[in-house]
Amino acid sequence: MQSKVKLTKRQIKEDKFTTFMLNAKDRLLDTWQYWVIGIVAVILIVAAGSYYVSSQSEKTQEAASRYSRAVMEYRNGQTQLALIGLEQVVDEYGGTDIAEQARFMLGAMNFEERNYAEAIEQFQNYLDKYKQNKLNRAAAYAGIAAAHENQGNYEEAAAHFEQAFDAYPRGPLAGDYMMGAMRSYLLMGDIEKARTKLDQINAEFAGTGLANRAERLFTEMGTSAS
Repeated sequence: MQSKVKLTKRQIKEDKFTTFMLNAKDRLLDTWQYWVIGIVAVILIVAAGSYYVSSQSEKTQEAASRYSRAVMEYRNGQTQLALIGLEQVVDEYGGTDIAEQARFMLGAMNFEERNYAEAIEQFQNYLDKYKQNKLNRAAAYAGIAAAHENQGNYEEAAAHFEQAFDAYPRGPLAGDYMMGAMRSYLLMGDIEKARTKLDQINAEFAGTGLANRAERLFTEMGTSAS
């Protein structure tokens, strides 16, 4: 008969902390990240329809039609066809606004499919080529951050969430990017930087639901990490 292994109080505490952190990470990653990336993706889908209706350029109309078809294929579960279609839009209609949208969607779709390395590459390609759209650039940085976070690369995640905020500090998702950075600092155990980020959130978004969520998250994860 095997003797039972008695755990020390420290081991029990560390095990509880590890379990808590993993569960907290899973709950968080299953919610906000897909909304942050998804809201910009929805904007691009709607924009494609308006381009198709209003554009006087035959080339742009054709690009928008193929982009819309790829999005529809993705909605219908034909992921590989959708990704191939978007790649073709990027390759064949590089001078159009639709090609810019297609490049971003390649990152978003790969992220949703949990192809994180490919998502990072596509979002980085977007950032390298397109400089004007602050909303999309911020979301691309956030996409890279989220992909790193899902892979446990918390230092890279925090840095890219900071870049997402800097790309559009007055944008509609700026608070979410600040909270993403705070969470990444907590996950990597840097309580001091997480506290600094929480203080910034409270200063910028005092009295809002975002600030309340940030306080609750810091209390739960920060207390367990200390």
